[in-house]
Amino acid sequence: MTNSAINKGKIIQVIGPVVDVDFSEGKLPEINNSLQIRRKNTEGVEEILITEVQQHLGESIVRSVAMDSTDGLVRGMEVIDTGEPIMIPVGQEILGRLINVTGDPIDGKGDIKTEIKYPIHRPAPKFEDLSTNREMFETGIKVIDLIAPYTKGGKTGLFGGAGVG
Repeated sequence: MTNSAINKGKIIQVIGPVVDVDFSEGKLPEINNSLQIRRKNTEGVEEILITEVQQHLGESIVRSVAMDSTDGLVRGMEVIDTGEPIMIPVGQEILGRLINVTGDPIDGKGDIKTEIKYPIHRPAPKFEDLSTNREMFETGIKVIDLIAPYTKGGKTGLFGGAGVG
């Protein structure tokens, strides 16, 4: 995106993780577009907060949801529309890594070196493109692999409360 094409807005309201932004000077961002807000974190280091447009409120205002804490945001702060949805890295380089919802690594193993990124909102693959083979996904946790084995290719969640082992 060139500087002349940057779509900027201003924060008009922050309620918890919800951030309302006025884009009266520019074009209204599309639903699911990511917005960037420069701010200083609690240590005073400048960082970029990503929010995602969820709703259009009238002709020039969007309601977005923050992907991290909104501490430090104030009315009037500048917001930049990226013009695209949140993109996360994909491919072999991502296997075995922990990332947050914006695709940033959180496992302390450094940057993820991949050029391929996909939007977090995209159509599901066509049924014809899916594999019919049933492969087991090894978690590395023997009890789970034995009692509740997971298959590759589907959506699976594993949840546990604090202090359960």
